[in-house]
Amino acid sequence: MRIMIVTDQYPPMVGGVPNVTHGLAVDFVARGHQVWVVAPSYSTRDIQRLEDGVHVSRFSSFEWPTYKDLRIPLLPFAPIHKLLRQSDPDIIHVHSPIVLGNIAQILAPALRKPVICTNHYLPSNMLSRALLTDPILGKTLSSITYSYLVYFYNRCDYVTSPTQTALNLLTAHGLHVPSGVISNGIDLRYYAPGPPDPEVVRRLGLPTDRPLIIHVNRLSPEKRIDVLLDAMASMQTPAHLALLSSGPAEAALREQVERLQLQDRVSFLGFIRDSDLLPLRRSAQLFVIPSEADLQSLAMMEAMACGLPIVAANSYALPELVHHHRNGFLFQPGNSAEMASQMDLILQDPNLQARMGAESLHIVATHNRINVLDQWEDLYMRLAREFTELHKLRHAYTAHS
Repeated sequence: MRIMIVTDQYPPMVGGVPNVTHGLAVDFVARGHQVWVVAPSYSTRDIQRLEDGVHVSRFSSFEWPTYKDLRIPLLPFAPIHKLLRQSDPDIIHVHSPIVLGNIAQILAPALRKPVICTNHYLPSNMLSRALLTDPILGKTLSSITYSYLVYFYNRCDYVTSPTQTALNLLTAHGLHVPSGVISNGIDLRYYAPGPPDPEVVRRLGLPTDRPLIIHVNRLSPEKRIDVLLDAMASMQTPAHLALLSSGPAEAALREQVERLQLQDRVSFLGFIRDSDLLPLRRSAQLFVIPSEADLQSLAMMEAMACGLPIVAANSYALPELVHHHRNGFLFQPGNSAEMASQMDLILQDPNLQARMGAESLHIVATHNRINVLDQWEDLYMRLAREFTELHKLRHAYTAHS
C-alpha cells in the first residue's frame, strides 16, 4: 500500500505522539509498504529526504509560544497538494488535529483520498494546567477544546483512539463517524524481562544499594511529577527515583527537590539512549506515573513488558492497563500520601512485587506491536477498498442520471 502519515509531532521532537508516528512509519516500510510522512521542519526551510526508508517531507514552521518543542507549520497548502498528487496514497492517516492535519483533511476529498484520524489529545495536552483548573474558565475551555476536536474528527472517514476511555470521551462529546480502538502497541520482542544491569545503573549515577523507582514522561505540569516528589518525601522505604525525561516543568521540579531536601533520593537523567533505557527498566523495582493527562502511556506499557509493577493515578485511561491490586495500585489523583503508601507496600514485599510484575506481563501481552500493525493494515485496506467502490458507484449513478 501507499500510506501517508500526517503529524505535527515527529522526531526529533520527543514524546508519545512522535514515538507512535515514527514507529508506524518505519514498521510499515519494513512490511513492504511505501510510506510518506508530512511533518514540521525545525527551521524556516522545507526539507524532503529519506529517513529510515520513509519519505519525510518537513515544512517550515515556528515554535508554539505556549508549548515548547511543538512546531506550527506556515500553512503549506500548495506543496502538500503537490505531494499528495505525486505520492497518490491509498490512505491518509492524520495524527494531529492542528495545522498539517487540517490541510490534509481539506485537500483529501478533492483528490478522493480516505482520511483516518487518530486522537492522542486531551484538553490538558493543549491548554495550560492553570487555565484548566481555573474555577471559572476551566470547564468552558475544556468544552471548547472538545468541541473543536470532535468537529475535526467528524470530518474524517474513520476515527481511532488508543484506548476505549479515549474513544468514549469523544463519543460523549458528539463523535458520530465510524470509529474504533487500536492500541499504540509495543514491540514485545524487544521489551521483555531480563537480568538487572548494575553497570548501567552505576554509569548513570544511580545507587545500587537501594530500590530503584523509574518514571518516564515529559516533565510538564499536567504529568503531575510534583505529586510524585511529595510522595517520595513521605515514603518510609529508602528508595531512589530516576526521572527520565525533560520538559518545561523541570526547573520548578528541581526547586521542589531542593525544598524537600531530596537531592540524594531523586535523579534527573534527561533523555538517555535506548541501549541504556532497557537495562535500566530491568534493573528497577517499580514504575510510577502520577499523570492526569494520558490516553495511553507507551512508557508504562514498556515498563510492564519488562515485568514491573505499576503505581499510577486513577485518571483517564491509566486504569485500562493498571488493574488495582493485580499488577499494581491506583491512587486518587493528586494524593501524594496514598501514592507513597502504595510505593512502600510494593517495595517492602518482594513476593507482592513479583506477583504484580507477572500480572503486568499478562496484561500487556494483548498490546503486541505485531498484532497492532495487522489491525492497521486490515483497516487501511478495508477503507481504501470501500472508498474506491463508493466513488465508482457515485460515478456510475451520475453517468446514468
